[in-house]
Amino acid sequence: MRSIIDKLKNENNLSDNEYLKLITEDIDIQYLYNSADEVRQKYYGKKVFLRGLIEISNYCKNDCLYCGIRKSNKYAQRYRLSKEDIYACCDNGYELGFRTFVLQGGEDAYYTDDVMCEIIKEIKHRYPQCAITLSLGERSYDSYKKMFDAGADRYLLRHETSEEEHYAKLHPENMSLAKRKECLFNLKEIGYQTGSGFMVGSPYQKPENLVSDIRFLQKLKPDMIGIGPFIRHKDTPFANFESGTCEMTLRMLSVLRLTFPKVLLPATTALGTIHPQGRELGLKAGANVVMPNLSPVKSRKLYDLYDNKICTGEEAAECRGCLERRVKSVGYEIVSERGDAIK
Repeated sequence: MRSIIDKLKNENNLSDNEYLKLITEDIDIQYLYNSADEVRQKYYGKKVFLRGLIEISNYCKNDCLYCGIRKSNKYAQRYRLSKEDIYACCDNGYELGFRTFVLQGGEDAYYTDDVMCEIIKEIKHRYPQCAITLSLGERSYDSYKKMFDAGADRYLLRHETSEEEHYAKLHPENMSLAKRKECLFNLKEIGYQTGSGFMVGSPYQKPENLVSDIRFLQKLKPDMIGIGPFIRHKDTPFANFESGTCEMTLRMLSVLRLTFPKVLLPATTALGTIHPQGRELGLKAGANVVMPNLSPVKSRKLYDLYDNKICTGEEAAECRGCLERRVKSVGYEIVSERGDAIK
């Protein structure tokens, strides 16, 4: 099996059957991790990039079956941050060394194009050397273009799964995989550094779905790929499904690093939630980004995508300091840079 890992490392591609073997069979997993780590160090050294996450709203018009802030969750306590709240988070983050701010939220109609463009312009005015990443779901081409022209640099929109049949099992009928993919290619066309990704171990997922996800990403050619384990939420239709595993998520991180050598690859909060050292293990398996939370402590517990989310009670400085120690413990270093993808 080492020969397949070596082939992927050298050619950045495999046949569907070879990818399936890497995903499903008993392999030299440490060799896979080490190979991925070698590749990430070739391009990024030991640098780990910070992304300051600001969760601006947990209102959402969608009803995705896996998500704790889905429209139908009557137990969710809703909130949205004001412009002043968002600016305060950025001010705090800049002082702590963040050079990328990620504005993430549910699909909340309050944040119109005009509102978002005003927020983006103000952040850019205060911190012109910083990158702004948006993660606000599906919007029109014109909406994406207005926000890009206002100064947004990056956009994260996970496709979650790339096959229609599987997508339909995770989402309500009014949501469309074709629309999601169209949005992603629109973002690329406009000029955003574009990120996508998928859940590992989501309900009804087959190994073949993961291969299809890789194939879709090869077509999209994203700058960032965000993956994490599916973690169930008690107030969703998937409350009784098994969560994804740390082991499979790490395996997929390494496969993605070898397939996309220069991509920005986060060690996600979900990975840290499912395993006490999940983010450290993610870095050792090929990841090179961490995303501490800059959101106000009062709202962190309310942005409740899945059960038992970590770091909901810590101030931003605590989150950053904790992550810096964790990153250092496995031989890497957090840097205060924008951390753009290498082309």
